[in-house]
Amino acid sequence: MKKPGSPSFTLRPGRWLSPLLLLLLWEAASRTGLIPPRTLAAPSAVIETLAEMIWSGELPSNLLVSFGRVAIGLGIGVSLGIVLALVAGLSRSGEVAIDPLMQIKRAIPVVALAPLFIVWFGIGETPKIALIAFATLFPVYLNLYNGIRGVDVRLVDMGRSFGLGRAQVIGHVLLPGALPSLLVGLRYSLTIAIVMLVIAEQINATAGLGYLVNNARDFMRTDIIVVCLMVYALLGLGADLIVRVIEGRALAWRPSLVEA
Repeated sequence: MKKPGSPSFTLRPGRWLSPLLLLLLWEAASRTGLIPPRTLAAPSAVIETLAEMIWSGELPSNLLVSFGRVAIGLGIGVSLGIVLALVAGLSRSGEVAIDPLMQIKRAIPVVALAPLFIVWFGIGETPKIALIAFATLFPVYLNLYNGIRGVDVRLVDMGRSFGLGRAQVIGHVLLPGALPSLLVGLRYSLTIAIVMLVIAEQINATAGLGYLVNNARDFMRTDIIVVCLMVYALLGLGADLIVRVIEGRALAWRPSLVEA
C-alpha cells in the first residue's frame, strides 16, 4: 500500500530496455563509421566529454548560470501568474480587467517578442530572464484561474452555511479546491522554462549552457552539444520530479493519490 504523500509513479526495469538498445545501436554505428563524429559523437565519447567538463569545472559553472536565469525568470512568471489568477478568479471586475489581456497574451508567440525585448532591455541578462518570465506566466494563470472558477458551488454554499466569511471561504474552500490546477500549471511552466532557456541563451550569452552549445557548434563539437542537451533534459526531468513530490504531499488528502 502506497503511503499518502509518496510520488505517484514507479520506475519499471523494462522501460529502460528500448533506450539502452538505442544507445548500443548508436555506439555500434559510430564505431563502424556509419555515423561520423562530426555528425554525432558516440555515446562513449559523450560520456568521456561529460566527465572532462565536470572535472574541469566548465559544466558546473555554466550550469549554475543557466539555473540562475531559470530560477529568476520562473519565480517572476509564476508569482505574477498566481497574483493575476487570484484577482481575475475571485473578482468579476478583476476578470473583466485581466482575462482579456491574458487571452491576447496567449495569442502572441513568446519567441516573436525576443527582438522587441532586445530593443527594450539590450543584450544582457534582462531579456533572457524576461522571455522566461513571460512564457511561464500564462500556464500558471490559466490553470489557477480555471481551478478557482471550477470549484463546486455547493462547497462554497456549504462553507457559508457553516458561517464562514468571504476570506474564510477563499482560504478554506476555493484555494484548496484550486490547488491541483495550480500544480498542473506549475508543471507546464517548469517545462516551458527549460525550453525558453534554450532559446534565451542564444541571445549573446557569455556563460551558460547555451553559450557552451554555441561554441561547440562553431567548432563542430557534437559531443559537447549532446552533453548540454542531456543536461537540459535532466533539468526538465528533475523539475517535474520536484513538482510530483510536492503534489504527492500537498494533495495527500485526495483519494486518487492513495492506492488501496
